[in-house]
Amino acid sequence: MGARANDWHPAAAYLYALALDGPALAWEYLRRNPHYRAVYDLHARGSDDETGHAARWGLRLLEDPARDARQAQPAWLPDPDGLPQLHPDAAAASDAPVFALWRMPGRKQLAHDGQRLLLTAYRPEGTLRAAVSPALEHGMAYAHGLAAGARLRERWRAAAATMERIDGYYGRDASLAGTHARAHGRPDRIAQLHMRSLQTLDGLHAGATQREIAQALFGAAVVAERWHDLGELRAQVRRLARRGRALVDGGYRRLLQIEAAGDGRSG
Repeated sequence: MGARANDWHPAAAYLYALALDGPALAWEYLRRNPHYRAVYDLHARGSDDETGHAARWGLRLLEDPARDARQAQPAWLPDPDGLPQLHPDAAAASDAPVFALWRMPGRKQLAHDGQRLLLTAYRPEGTLRAAVSPALEHGMAYAHGLAAGARLRERWRAAAATMERIDGYYGRDASLAGTHARAHGRPDRIAQLHMRSLQTLDGLHAGATQREIAQALFGAAVVAERWHDLGELRAQVRRLARRGRALVDGGYRRLLQIEAAGDGRSG
C-alpha cells in the first residue's frame, strides 16, 4: 500500500483508480484492511490453511496486498456478477467462434485460482474478465456459462456486455468487440469519490491530519481560504474517511454485485 511517508500526497498517484471496475475497486479497499494484511503476512511466513483464511475475506486464495489493482488478480468467492465462464462447446455449429487467447487485444494477465484460469484483459473501453475452464484449449469452440441460482438475472445483466465483446474478438464480425466501448471524457462523480477515498485512507494511515489531507485533495490555496472547524471542507474529508473505512471493513463485497453497486459506489 502506497502510504509510506509522503507517498499519499500527489493526486496523480491515484489517477489509475478512475478507470477501475467493481472487482478492482473492491481489491483496493480490501488490501488496505490491516487485519487482512496481518493474515497475509502470516501466510507469507508459512501459515497453514490458506483456503480457510482466504474464504473469510471472500477470496479463493490470498492475494498479496502490496500489489495494487493494476498488478493483482484476486480470485473472488463467489465470482463477481460480471464474470462469465468459458467452457468447451461439444455441440458447436461449424461456424462457431473458437477460443484464441492471443487474438484478444489489450494487455492480458492469467492467474490460476486452484480450479480455473482467470483471464483479465485491459482495454481502453474497459477491463474484460473471464474464467476459463482448464478443458478449453486453443482453437476449441466455446460456450459461455454463469453460476446458477436466485441471482442469475443479475449475473446475466452484468456479464452480457463482456460475453458480446469476447464473441466479437473471436467471431467473424470483429465489430462487436467495440460495441460497448465507453466514451472517455471527464471521470464521473463516483469514480472521483473512490479516488479521493483511497487517498484519504492512505493519508490517515500515514498519520496526516484532516487539514493536511484536505490540502492534498483540494489544494493549499483552497484550504487556506475555506478551512473552518465546522466548514464544508472538513466535513468532506470526514465523509470520505467514513465512506472509505466502511468499504475497507467489509463493504468492498458490495462492489462485486451489480444490484448492490449503488451502495458501495455512492457518496
